[in-house]
Amino acid sequence: MNKDISSGPEALLATRAAALARLAAFAPQAGPDYAQWRNYDFGQGAHRHVSCLSPYIRHRLITEEEVVRAVLAQHSPQMAEKFIQEVYWRTYWKGWLEMRPSLWADYLADLAKLGPPSPHAQAAMAGQSGIACFDHWARELITTGYLHNHARMWFASIWIFTLGLPWQLGADFFLNHLLDGDPASNTLSWRWVAGLQTPGKTYLATAENITTFTQGRFAPAPLHHGPAPAPVPNPAPQALTPPSPLPDAPCLLLLTEEDLQAESLPINAQHVLAIAGLRVQTDGLSPRVAAFRQEALADGLTRAAAHFGRDAPLIDAEGLIEHARTLGLEHIVTAYAPIGPIATRLNALAEQATAHGLRL
Repeated sequence: MNKDISSGPEALLATRAAALARLAAFAPQAGPDYAQWRNYDFGQGAHRHVSCLSPYIRHRLITEEEVVRAVLAQHSPQMAEKFIQEVYWRTYWKGWLEMRPSLWADYLADLAKLGPPSPHAQAAMAGQSGIACFDHWARELITTGYLHNHARMWFASIWIFTLGLPWQLGADFFLNHLLDGDPASNTLSWRWVAGLQTPGKTYLATAENITTFTQGRFAPAPLHHGPAPAPVPNPAPQALTPPSPLPDAPCLLLLTEEDLQAESLPINAQHVLAIAGLRVQTDGLSPRVAAFRQEALADGLTRAAAHFGRDAPLIDAEGLIEHARTLGLEHIVTAYAPIGPIATRLNALAEQATAHGLRL
């Protein structure tokens, strides 16, 4: 296990046990070591100064609270400030998008208007742009499902300002290939680089910065910076609708890839008469990401079955309502899903359930 933990994200196992082991191994480094080296990209297989915990947090195999508690057991808040800030940034992005759902809808609409990637974009995705560092990161992303955070910023800047490609296509490329691909963090980070998230404030990669923080692995020629995307006003925040209260009645507990720690949910175990997992939709996902999510869901179902003492099969959305009705249940309970594909699927499922006399 220690060898897997140290060898980089390509060795990640999609289980809670692996997440806890990686957290335990990294926590001692989350203080001064992280603060000193976190911005350095040492290359594929050498990401030892960052935690690589994000794929696990993304699917709630472990939580932000667990991560911060483990780090604070090893370091003072001051010594671990830089690492804790990164954990909080994820929470911030999630909440920011949740209060502005139209941005996700606009992003999807933009992708539909753009259509299939142009040959220029396809070449960039394949690592054939002619910019050595960019092409390396494109291949690393496809191969491992991971990029160092600094490399993600450089990549996005070159994609938008040097190659002149639509940021939406780059965000879609990341979302489909990153093991930690998250609708909020990914979409809003690309918007930030493009100067849309903080209007007028773009992030521009420079040859000097890349050379410094790759320790000379790459020394690109000066990068051309084209115009930024046209600014648009950010929508005003909306009040959040609180999740529905849990029913005081027997239910089917539904697990999705958004939340794979069912044993931590505040639900009366005696009410859980059945468990099911919503099958992963793999359309558009890279094989590595699809496999990681499927394995993570299987691990979550195994733990849920052991915790609640129930079978926990995988099931398609189409069969879920019939499954609940066959069991004589009127309620399906699932963890709140933030904005993204799973929330969209659950909204549709809720309408179908209502039509059949069930409540999600």
